[in-house]
Amino acid sequence: MSVTTPAAEHVNAVLRTAPAPSAEAAAYFRASLAFHTDVSDVADALAAGGDPGFVLVDCRSTESWDQGHVPGAVHLPTAHVPEQAGQLLDPAVPVVTYCWGPGCNGATRAALALAELGYRVKEMLGGFEYWAREGFEFETWQGAGRRAADPLTVPVDAADCGC
Repeated sequence: MSVTTPAAEHVNAVLRTAPAPSAEAAAYFRASLAFHTDVSDVADALAAGGDPGFVLVDCRSTESWDQGHVPGAVHLPTAHVPEQAGQLLDPAVPVVTYCWGPGCNGATRAALALAELGYRVKEMLGGFEYWAREGFEFETWQGAGRRAADPLTVPVDAADCGC
């Protein structure tokens, strides 16, 4: 007669690969914050007035830029980073890149290209999609725009999500 452990037979997909030890997890998440920021934090920094301490770079195409972009962002399509970054960006100022949204890795590719040129860079998670979905003002070729905040991305009865 063999005895099996039910827990071993029915490990769910979440725990099939065990979580990392806490020290490794802390190092990973600490490093992640050095590489990423989010839409709300960028919006807060830009709304505070004065110099936010970084330059925001929209790395999408001209057509995408015209459709909507964050006010004050610099337009530098990913493909043009090697030739134009030196003309548009100060190497002493950190850069935050963004593209369409979570389904696009253009901001990651632009951040890589900028880092390889010596810039200190972060990627804005959520991209333009979440900028608009969170109800922040944006600019288009026709002027300023703003959408109602999506309650799936922003708390409707609080100043922030509390995180």
